[in-house]
Amino acid sequence: MDKTPKVTIAPAKGRLGILTPGMGAVSTTFMAGVIAIRKGLGKPIGSITQLGTIRLGKRTENRVPKIKDFVPLADLNDIYFGGWDIFEDDAYQSAVHAGVLEKTLLDQIRPELEAIKPMKGVFNKDYVKKLDGNYIKTGGTKWDYAQALMEDIKNFKAKHKLDRLVIVWCGSTEIYLKQHEVHATIASFEKAMKEDHPAIAPSMIYAYAALKMGVPFANGAPNLTTDFPALNDLAKETHTPICGKDFKTGQTLMKTILAPGLKARLLGLSGWFSTNILGNRDGEVLDDPESFKTKEESKLSVLEQILQPELYPEMYKGFYHKVRINYYPPRGDNKEGWDNIDIFGWLGYPMQIKIDFLCRDSILAAPIVLDLALFLDLAKRANFSGIQEWLSFFFKSPIVLPGLYPEHDLFIQQMKLKNTLRFMQGEDQITHLGADYYEYYR
Repeated sequence: MDKTPKVTIAPAKGRLGILTPGMGAVSTTFMAGVIAIRKGLGKPIGSITQLGTIRLGKRTENRVPKIKDFVPLADLNDIYFGGWDIFEDDAYQSAVHAGVLEKTLLDQIRPELEAIKPMKGVFNKDYVKKLDGNYIKTGGTKWDYAQALMEDIKNFKAKHKLDRLVIVWCGSTEIYLKQHEVHATIASFEKAMKEDHPAIAPSMIYAYAALKMGVPFANGAPNLTTDFPALNDLAKETHTPICGKDFKTGQTLMKTILAPGLKARLLGLSGWFSTNILGNRDGEVLDDPESFKTKEESKLSVLEQILQPELYPEMYKGFYHKVRINYYPPRGDNKEGWDNIDIFGWLGYPMQIKIDFLCRDSILAAPIVLDLALFLDLAKRANFSGIQEWLSFFFKSPIVLPGLYPEHDLFIQQMKLKNTLRFMQGEDQITHLGADYYEYYR
């Protein structure tokens, strides 16, 4: 069989800067983790780019390299960190305050973390009502703030002698926004920024600045951010990769693992009740009903798309799905998610599944930030632009081209990701047909 032509990928030479709008629990856990791994103080558990493998060709060939040895990813030693925040704390102070990583570990990398100081953030309390930031850009329109962010990006790259940049949104969940007519075109979006239109949220300003500068952008929150025509068009115009939204970490990760199994066995679902307690800044923000609405929409969409009740009405039509998030300060970043799942099987007989997932939200999110940054940098060097659906694996609510439904099944997402990497390197796609091993009459 002829091999697929290789995609031309520029080498990962020089230094890669990873900027995070938001330098709280998730981003500092990511930064501190990478620094600790570089110093031999820990292992990159949970990272596809660092520990994942990829099968090439037939099983009989026994070609299973690590992904980082198969595609030209940036080396961890060539990464430099930065970002914006609405509080002035450096990465060490912020990490200590977040309370995710042990202080004994943080103290071993304290100088490196203290050197990571945030730039002033773009913030408006109308969009995140539970936070009060005091380290913010002031005195301009949303258009002016976009220009200021672009200046930040330019200066950061020059000051630290960086060759490439990636931006991963690690900020808070904003209030629920629907697409507005100002999101229709680049021109209407830019006009709306100059007029301080309320349909332009801070995360959109960061995304616009990144895309205008040709910097790949990933959205780790359920905010609208890039999920509309104007910024999709800008991404294509500047040949910039984008992806998102909402890091797939705790309870939703469990749903995208378990729901495909129920569907594969054609076991019915009557109802799925989910509730969470968490006490970090994310929990505080989600204590506001308008921010919770944004998160709820992201969480609720998963089961419908996986189970496809319109195709399997006997098993899934009309199932009840409820999601609750409760702010509980004593728990900190150690989130707990309870799921009660009412299923039914042969002849309609009822059964139940109970899940109690005591997870660490930022520990699950940190390797996602790393993988997204490295894969987006790879996509940029491969001259990929626009929505990178092959990175849906990392998100609760993946963005897709208009007219397409998002694929939520974790295992289909994984196949899509690995087949894209195979395509990049001119390897055959893996279909698992295995026809060469069958005995049949021709």
